Amino acid sequence: MTLRAIGRQLITIVLVALFGGLLGALLVRLAPGFGTHDEDLSTQLSAASRQAVHAQDEAERHVFTYYLHYLGGLVHGDFGYSRSLDRPISELLRDRAPETLRSIGTGVCGGWLLGLALALPATWKRSPAYSTLATLITGVFLCIPSAVLALLFLVVGSPGRIAIALIVFPKVFRFSRNLLLKTYAMPHILTAKARGLGGLRILCWHVFPNLAGPMLALAGVTVSMALGAAIPVEVVCDYPGIGQLAWKAALARDVPLLVNLTLIIAVITVVANSFADLLAPAATRDLI
Repeated sequence: MTLRAIGRQLITIVLVALFGGLLGALLVRLAPGFGTHDEDLSTQLSAASRQAVHAQDEAERHVFTYYLHYLGGLVHGDFGYSRSLDRPISELLRDRAPETLRSIGTGVCGGWLLGLALALPATWKRSPAYSTLATLITGVFLCIPSAVLALLFLVVGSPGRIAIALIVFPKVFRFSRNLLLKTYAMPHILTAKARGLGGLRILCWHVFPNLAGPMLALAGVTVSMALGAAIPVEVVCDYPGIGQLAWKAALARDVPLLVNLTLIIAVITVVANSFADLLAPAATRDLI
């Protein structure tokens, strides 16, 4: 891992985040119904109030001008104001971020525990029936959207965050199982088995050190997966997090709020993937 590689990833993070925020503002601007409001149908508002609402829309129609103005405010710590929720965006993010962090944490930890719990026996037993069954189970959960899983848990009265773990664990299982099979076939592992070392000692002292790099790289990917799954889960289960906030902002066509959320989601996703990319060379060297 060199400073040049780190610098290249930092530049990538900044460029992707800036482009993501601009794309979010552009998509809202081009979406059908932009510029129409419920206030237009209200008989309680005066003509001056309606004109004020549409004047703000006019300022947001010029996307590039608006985005440059937004970035200027962002440099000074100003995230803007949410018109649909009538609150500063910084307050909304501060209030809702802990809920989303709990969702992501539950999904990542639960997905890893479940994935490794299935992968380790598949490596030790080498049973074709067990491997087939585990592969079938993970394949089923790969095909079910996170919103559907959340709805099922909501119907039975269980925490909807479990759905995030079930979205993450197939990736963990398949990657870790293949990695464990490859690691257990390495010469020094076979030598340790021939010398009569116990399975737990081999796992802790010989297998896990070789898995550290690849597993850390996978951890970055699973964080972005959990974030993507958290959005529909929070909407379906009515969790007051960032995902639910993004849904409300999309329905209200709240450009300032959507730009901030797009920027945040883009940053988290690209940081997680960059983390995985930086660890990939080290992981490759470990397995050679």
